[in-house]
Amino acid sequence: MDELPQLLIAGRNWTFWLGWVWTVSSVVLTTWIVLQRKSPVSTLAWIMVLNLLPVLGLLIYAYFGPQRIKRQRLRRWHQRAALLSREDVNALRAGQPDVPPWVRLHARLIQSASGIAMSSAHSVTLLPSGGATLDALLAEIEAARDHVHLEYYIFEPDQTGTRLLHALIASARRGVQVRLLVDAIGSPALLSRRHRQLLHDFADAGGEFAVFHPTRLDRLRPLVNLRTHRKIVVIDGHTGFVGGINVTDDENEQVRPDHAYRDTHLLIRGGAVRWLQYVFLKDWHYAEGDPPAREEELLPEQAPGPLPVQIVSSGPDSDTEAIHRTMIDAIGMARQRIWLATPYFVPTEAALTALTNAAYRGVQVKLMVPERSDSRIVSAAARSYYQELQDAGVLVFEYHGRMFHAKTLLVDRHYGMVGSANFDNRSFRLNFEVAAVVLDRDFNEQLGQMFEADLSHCRLVPTQRRSPPHQRLFEAVARLASPLL
Repeated sequence: MDELPQLLIAGRNWTFWLGWVWTVSSVVLTTWIVLQRKSPVSTLAWIMVLNLLPVLGLLIYAYFGPQRIKRQRLRRWHQRAALLSREDVNALRAGQPDVPPWVRLHARLIQSASGIAMSSAHSVTLLPSGGATLDALLAEIEAARDHVHLEYYIFEPDQTGTRLLHALIASARRGVQVRLLVDAIGSPALLSRRHRQLLHDFADAGGEFAVFHPTRLDRLRPLVNLRTHRKIVVIDGHTGFVGGINVTDDENEQVRPDHAYRDTHLLIRGGAVRWLQYVFLKDWHYAEGDPPAREEELLPEQAPGPLPVQIVSSGPDSDTEAIHRTMIDAIGMARQRIWLATPYFVPTEAALTALTNAAYRGVQVKLMVPERSDSRIVSAAARSYYQELQDAGVLVFEYHGRMFHAKTLLVDRHYGMVGSANFDNRSFRLNFEVAAVVLDRDFNEQLGQMFEADLSHCRLVPTQRRSPPHQRLFEAVARLASPLL
């Protein structure tokens, strides 16, 4: 049989030139990734992906690789919120003269990292489920007089989402200004043609709608991996919702009583809400192009409340990783206990060290994670850290039954944190996240009681966990991929 003719280019076999193209592109891409100055582990992981998968790896990096975006800061809105918060802080100092020094230092860290000052609240209510959150939200929307602002990662047009949309439409028809911002990746069903009529009805009623990072073919690198994972609602500038609960039947036990996610949310009244408003306005301005007018109405003056509350926001528009730093600093302050609940546990090296350091110095550290999350590889990566945590004295609990989705941190007797951020690389470095830090003993006690109630649905992971060899291998491989998750 005759040999197949060889394709020659400039006197060389095509494989020679292919090798040169691969080598040059590898050197260029590797240099470019190194110059991004990300964490060494993440950098090495991406270099391996690009070199082992020359074409596919480039596509993966284009969609999921680390990116930074620049967003305009709403200076006028920020200055007004900061000025009003200064009055809150003065009142808190007068009412609580014996505030420990670490509280002020921690508040300064948050302000330096996120630009958000300490504020106050008249009340902070724990909402322990999606159904309770929806009921409270509908009641507040019905009572709204000026505006309702909502920002969600997941907003499904199912029974829960349709009910909420109808309430928003009714509010818009009676003259309330309603603005709804959803994430393009998290809410594809709402944006589909099948449910276009719902959005038409919303717009016809006077509601405004925007999409965060919609799919665009004109982008060299799509922003598909940079998502707003925030869950924010602001009503009339003085009532706010924040936490981990999305708008979906999957998180509403009224619709799915045996299978709804177990999650936590907050209802805040008072000055701290102005910072939720500010975060929403920044995101709305970024997605829509113009910030809303009427500064006085959207950031109203309010009497200071007795509860110290500080909002923390973070995202890939900043290198400070504010929520990441806040959680590590809070863990480092602990002297008695750290109770951490998260559905996705893929810690950074710094976060893992902070947890094990606390356990080594005698702090009671409890970690609660789901037995099965909605991502098998993330669950495997989480389990790869168990032995290291347990060797330091950390108690690891797996929540059985339904999906555990709460994101809370409880430190000692006065510190509580509830928000949208998971304890993982994605939330710390890729997603736009938001959380509320509440420095109050009564709130801390309620959060602790909720944590203990959840423990009744958990199994303590044994220190000598037995798993088959193939499972251990999968967990080890998943851990290698953890910087990319």
